[in-house]
Amino acid sequence: MSSVRPGNQSSMSKFLLLGLPIPPGQQGLFFALFLGMYLTTGLGNLLIILIIRLDSRVHTPMYFFLSHLAFSDICLSSVTVPKTLMNMHTQQQSIPCVGFISQLYCFIVFGGLDNLLLAIMAYDRYVAICHPLHYITIMREGLCALLVAGSWIISCGSALLHTILLVQLSFCANNVINHFCDLTVLLILSCSDISLNELVLFAEGGVLSVLPLASILGSYICIGTIILKAPSTKRFLKAFSTFRSHLLVVSLFYGTLVGVDLVSSSWGSKDIIALVMYTVVTPMLNPFIYSLRDRDIKQALECLSIGLKKLICQ
Repeated sequence: MSSVRPGNQSSMSKFLLLGLPIPPGQQGLFFALFLGMYLTTGLGNLLIILIIRLDSRVHTPMYFFLSHLAFSDICLSSVTVPKTLMNMHTQQQSIPCVGFISQLYCFIVFGGLDNLLLAIMAYDRYVAICHPLHYITIMREGLCALLVAGSWIISCGSALLHTILLVQLSFCANNVINHFCDLTVLLILSCSDISLNELVLFAEGGVLSVLPLASILGSYICIGTIILKAPSTKRFLKAFSTFRSHLLVVSLFYGTLVGVDLVSSSWGSKDIIALVMYTVVTPMLNPFIYSLRDRDIKQALECLSIGLKKLICQ
C-alpha cells in the first residue's frame, strides 16, 4: 500500500496515463490537430481579451465577464493539452504524482470557474432585458468585481478541499489512469476509505453544478417570458440579439455532456471524448461564437484591423 503524501518513503511517485486511444500510425495527424486547436484556442481567447481591454465600447459588465471567461478557457485548455501533446511526441505516458494532482486542482478550478461565470453572465443578460432601466444601477462596477472575485474564491476553495482530501488517501499497486483530471477514477484506485471524499464530491459537486445551471435556466425562463410578450418582431429580435451569443455558449457547454451521454463512443470511452470536448473544442469555439454573433465584438474587431492596417502602412 502506498500513499500520495510527499513525505512517505513508500509513496507512489508517478501515475501511468493511457491517454487518448490513438493508433500509432495516426499519432502525427492527431498531434498536428490538437496543436492547431490549442493554438487557435489561445490566440482566439487572447484576441477577445485584447479587444475588451482596448475598445471603450465594450467596457460593459457583459464583456468584463466575457474577458474572465476567455482567460479561464485558456487556462482550462492549458491544463491538459500541452501534456497530451508531449505524450504524443515522446510516447512517455507517466506523470509524477505531484504533477497529476496539480493538474487535477487546476482542472477543478477552471472548470468550476467557467460554470460560475456562465451563470453570472446569464444573470447579467436577465437584468439587461428584464430591467433595462435599472441595468446600470444594478450591474455596477463593484458588484461585477465582487461576483467575479466570489467565483474565483469558490472555485479555488472547492479545488483545494478536494485536493486536501485526496492527498490523505493511500493507493495500491495499480497506478494506471485512462486520462487526465478524473477525480472519480483516482478515488476508485485508492485502497483507503473514500466515503468522505465521495460525500464531498457528491454534495459540493452537486451544489456547484446544479445551482449555476438552475440560475441559468431561471434567467432564460424570465427572459423568454419577456421576449414572448414583445409586441413587435423588431423588439423581439432586439431582445434576442442581446443574449444569443451567451445562449450558444451555454448550449455548447452543457450540451456536450448530454451528447456524450446519449451517443456511444467508437473508442469505448465517453469520458475521454467529454474531456476533449470540454478542454479543447468548447474553449476553441467560444471566441468564434462571440466574434461572429456579437455586433459589438465584430465592430471592435473591424476597428482593430483598420488600426493595424494603418500602423503597418506607416
